[in-house]
Amino acid sequence: MKKLSKIIALSIGVASVMSTPLAFAERNMSLGERIDLLERSVEAKSRSQALMSQQVDSLQTEIAELRGISEEHNYKLSQILERQRELYQELDKLAELTKQASQINRSSGVDSEQDFGVINSGPSSSPTSSYSNSLDENQAYDKAVNLVLKDQRYDDAIPEFRAFIQQYPNSVYQPNAQYWLGQLLFTKGQYQEAASSFNTVVQKYPDSNKRADAIFKLGMVAQKMNKPQLAKEKYQQVINEYGDSTVAKLAKSRLANLN
Repeated sequence: MKKLSKIIALSIGVASVMSTPLAFAERNMSLGERIDLLERSVEAKSRSQALMSQQVDSLQTEIAELRGISEEHNYKLSQILERQRELYQELDKLAELTKQASQINRSSGVDSEQDFGVINSGPSSSPTSSYSNSLDENQAYDKAVNLVLKDQRYDDAIPEFRAFIQQYPNSVYQPNAQYWLGQLLFTKGQYQEAASSFNTVVQKYPDSNKRADAIFKLGMVAQKMNKPQLAKEKYQQVINEYGDSTVAKLAKSRLANLN
């Protein structure tokens, strides 16, 4: 009776086995032989399922690792693209500065080989919304920027930008100088001072093309200072105020990693 119950239980679990040609071929087997055959079939099926489960778990682990590697590479790529964008902007600005300085020299009759002083106001030297009419001011700003872009003397660039900010408080380059100073301080790990420079750009220069980047960098500073809630607020501010801009996309990526 006990063996009969076992046969019924096994038959329910391996109905597929009983429907195979092999099962029909073994109809003349004894009861004990049939039980052994069914037990071996069930064991084989169980081992196969266990092996498949292990393989699925292994594949899931590999997929998770690959996803993590992909996300890390995407983040690093976004950082590289951001840095390139900043460098291109500054290089474009330097090219325009050189062009304008040449035009001022020609219109004012100043020899390009002599030391430049402050150009007197006039039709040919009036300041624009983007560039100063003071060659001294232009040179001071160029000197500080070149220490970063050309010479890569980052420590020397910090006092140069600070001196420029103090000497030319009304300069059209103030937001850029403040932003560069913040960048340099951030790189050195002086996060509180960096935040002060970025905040100056955000609060005092609402029309500056550096404002969105400055807000974004405030989010990065907050992350470095273990203030995730403040970081989220800054990244969300970039998204809200600057829509589909490149820096907004970077902010979305950062924000997603914080949630």
